[in-house]
Amino acid sequence: MARILGQAVAPLFPRSGAVSVMLFGEAPGPRGADQSGIPFWGDAAGLPVYRALAATGRAEVPEAAWEEWNGARFKRLELAPRLKGTALSNAFPACPTKDGEHFHAPSNRDLLAPENVARLTAELARASKGRTSPLRVIALGKRAEWVLTRLPEAPPMDLHRLPHPSPLGLLFSASDRGRGHRMEDLRAAWQAQLEALLAQP
Repeated sequence: MARILGQAVAPLFPRSGAVSVMLFGEAPGPRGADQSGIPFWGDAAGLPVYRALAATGRAEVPEAAWEEWNGARFKRLELAPRLKGTALSNAFPACPTKDGEHFHAPSNRDLLAPENVARLTAELARASKGRTSPLRVIALGKRAEWVLTRLPEAPPMDLHRLPHPSPLGLLFSASDRGRGHRMEDLRAAWQAQLEALLAQP
């Protein structure tokens, strides 16, 4: 594994036009967004996210990206997605680590730090600008949902939660903790759920 950079990954917004949906993951992954500098871009858990975005017309993904899903490669080749009507971010802005080598889930204290609460509030306000109805927000995993419900100054939002698309997240959310299920089927079902949320008017 490449050494974790730990730099803050900025949210990704469309180059133009209004935002109707915003997705929040937990934190940039060590092989993906930490290396590429783009939310979900190169993360293993981000692959079904971008597949769903592409399938619903909310993202243009370079064909070369599908060949090898790796954040460092994307950075090296200057590959990047283009979004339409959708914004992407994370509950915590940088890949959390204690040793520079391994991912360590952000703590409640990390998530509720004043600077992080202010960042999330500002990102939601930017995405909601000009809207007359609450922004649809999709939290990927319990941690993202947890902090998004604790932003006292955030604009109104229509909040939905899906399980985190990591193998553990998918297994724990499945019946019988995933016993008897194929990971391929769990990923396909999860992606279909995301597509349905993205496709809502």
